[in-house]
Amino acid sequence: MNTPGHRPLDALFRPVALIAVLLAGEALALIIALSSHASGGRLIQFGLTSLGIQWICLSTLCTTFLLRRPLARLRSPTVAWICLGILLCMTLLVTLAAWSLFATPGDLADGKWSFVLRALAIALVVGLLTLLTYQNYWRAKQLAVSAEHAKLQALQARIQPHFLFNTLNTGVSLLHAKPDLAEQLLLDLSDLFRAALSQRESLRLAEDISLARRYLEIEQLRLGDRLRLTWDIPAELPALQVPTLSIQPLAENAIRHGIEPSTTGGDVGIRISTIDGFLQVAVSNSLPPASSRAAAGHQVGLSSVRARIHASTQGRGRVDTRVADDLYTATIRLPLDVAG
Repeated sequence: MNTPGHRPLDALFRPVALIAVLLAGEALALIIALSSHASGGRLIQFGLTSLGIQWICLSTLCTTFLLRRPLARLRSPTVAWICLGILLCMTLLVTLAAWSLFATPGDLADGKWSFVLRALAIALVVGLLTLLTYQNYWRAKQLAVSAEHAKLQALQARIQPHFLFNTLNTGVSLLHAKPDLAEQLLLDLSDLFRAALSQRESLRLAEDISLARRYLEIEQLRLGDRLRLTWDIPAELPALQVPTLSIQPLAENAIRHGIEPSTTGGDVGIRISTIDGFLQVAVSNSLPPASSRAAAGHQVGLSSVRARIHASTQGRGRVDTRVADDLYTATIRLPLDVAG
């Protein structure tokens, strides 16, 4: 099985890859035309060969695109051999159609099958060379993903103890001050510990929001009136997969660097919206007085979230930050077409 966001066919349907396929087809047509001794001129030979090859390329790409969902559930080597089979089938259909359109009545049946077999042989050789090239590319891609995953795990290892110790200290202080809320606290802590220590790389968006909500509920109990929360979340959320604990670190930063330094507290808002095919999760906090601000805040947790969002969406998602109207806002942008 292939993991979402790292499917073998994803690389094929990018603009650069599509242009490369078409240019490679033109190069193959030129080679065939220059090596041919057929009558009628090499320019005409090139034009007809180019037309046939591009029909084969486009029909193969279209068929593969239509089958991309079932193919995504298969292993990469199986997908590669199926794509080669599609190429050979399209070559057979196009060459038979070309023969029926351009062959003269005097052409023999033997010539027909000789023409078809030559085209299939060329397609087979080109397909095998393409598979070999793609295999090397895919191995390099997987090694790069593994290296990135190892970096993210190392970064997470730095985040999780900080998050867990802070939450535990919050629980200890709350248990002494308000023992009647101990059960609620322990249930929330249990969910947060389970998520932080789990090996799951991603969660549904609704689950990740729920974890952030539990964290903020604990902080609300600890800070009381100093923390003013605002939630702006639609009733129905898209079935989107996000890296585990994507929102909670941003909420934690908002508390640590926006609310705790201020003696009067402040506001934290979480807003979710969809704009131009992207989901936006904005976590904002009011800024404390300049004299009480930390020298360097919003860094480690933000770096972790930014790196994991970038890796899980192949660079299409991102985390933006801005300061405006005495508010610090961190916004996660995720493409909606990676919904799970």
